[in-house]
Amino acid sequence: MKKLLVILFSATAFSLNAQHNLIDGVVWIVGENAILKSEIEEHLIMMQREGNDIQGDAHCVIPEQIAIQKLFLHQATLDSIYANDGQVEMEVNRRLNYFISQIGSKEKLEEYFTKSLNEIREELRERVRDEYIVQQVRQKLVGEQKTTPSEVRKFYNSLSQDSIPTIPATVEVQIIKIEPAISEADKEATKERLREFAERVNNGKADFSMLARLYSEDEGSARQGGDLGFFGRGMMEAEFSNVAFALTEVGKVSRVVETEYGYHIIQLVEKRGDRIQCRHILMRPKADADVKQLTLNRLDSISELINKKKITFEQAVAMFSTDKDTRMNGGLMSNQNSGSAKFEYQELSELSSEIAKKVYDMQTGEISAPFAMFDKRLGREVYAIVKVKNKLPNHKANLTDDYEILKRYTENVNSEKIIQDWIKTKIKETYVYIMPEWQNCKFQFEGWIK
Repeated sequence: MKKLLVILFSATAFSLNAQHNLIDGVVWIVGENAILKSEIEEHLIMMQREGNDIQGDAHCVIPEQIAIQKLFLHQATLDSIYANDGQVEMEVNRRLNYFISQIGSKEKLEEYFTKSLNEIREELRERVRDEYIVQQVRQKLVGEQKTTPSEVRKFYNSLSQDSIPTIPATVEVQIIKIEPAISEADKEATKERLREFAERVNNGKADFSMLARLYSEDEGSARQGGDLGFFGRGMMEAEFSNVAFALTEVGKVSRVVETEYGYHIIQLVEKRGDRIQCRHILMRPKADADVKQLTLNRLDSISELINKKKITFEQAVAMFSTDKDTRMNGGLMSNQNSGSAKFEYQELSELSSEIAKKVYDMQTGEISAPFAMFDKRLGREVYAIVKVKNKLPNHKANLTDDYEILKRYTENVNSEKIIQDWIKTKIKETYVYIMPEWQNCKFQFEGWIK
């Protein structure tokens, strides 16, 4: 049976070799799944392109990672676990845009992979779908962690002094953010410019992609001629999706659409089932210098009211801030990476270099002077004052200041043990065959070679 399986999978590999015109072959068999040499090479290229470090010999590490993934995918089939197509498509677009931005253009990307963009997209879609499925299987295996304070304390006390993690300096920041008012005349001028672009394209007098490269203020898509890739209805702002999905004729340009990011025109490229591919041009009306100065003066007055204790910072947030992400939370900024309000300075710089510079030398309780900052979410300049709610220097983790971090650390260690034990058991229960030239590897898990 083992030899028959090898012959069958080798025949499949030979067929794939003929199709892709490359030297290929089966190197592992895990259950009913073959791992091809080309699959390992493609994973290596992808990992290098994404900047992922490989710990150890890639010749051994990557096939073992693929084999483990196939164990999870087999379990997903048994448990009827599937990936959400909308999430998959969003992640595929994000990665493709990242690759293109790193390598320079779609043409260079196609040259690098010796494949068309559609072929790269399809292969990436399959990989991302598998990653999401594996993530769901892992979550189901681990279940919902309900770690009690006593368990966290017990785990913390079991750590040696050298094992206690060092927590980098962190800061908690509250913000009052105000967007300068845009005059109706400036809004109308922006919309009229976009209407002009739409008319020129629809009349065949201009190329949408070229206009997007020249004028769109969405930097990510502008480099691709405004191309947003394929997306589902729920993946964009509702106002944007409603107009985009109402387009029926490929190449035609929509009316002007307003979202919180500015004004858009949209061109339909292709429809595929419940997903569409579009290009867009984004333009944002600008506030004039007088309005900007008035906004700064207003923030200065708000700051004075707080410093004179006529209102609290939290009250000022509720009364004046236009930031929907923090307005209902007393202005407290949330770290999306950790889910807490604590930011390492590096994380804060990635979020906003202007805020990071302001709070670096501020003390707990101090309020900044008004300043201009670029809002990455909105893609435009806004004005703000910030308050340092709390600041902690570098220190060894302790239960008083870092309970939430230690709780997550405890849960991660417990979860990883559950996953490791499951993999060891699954390897024992699964048929595995590895070609002789791949059997001298030092694998993370024992039992692969029967």
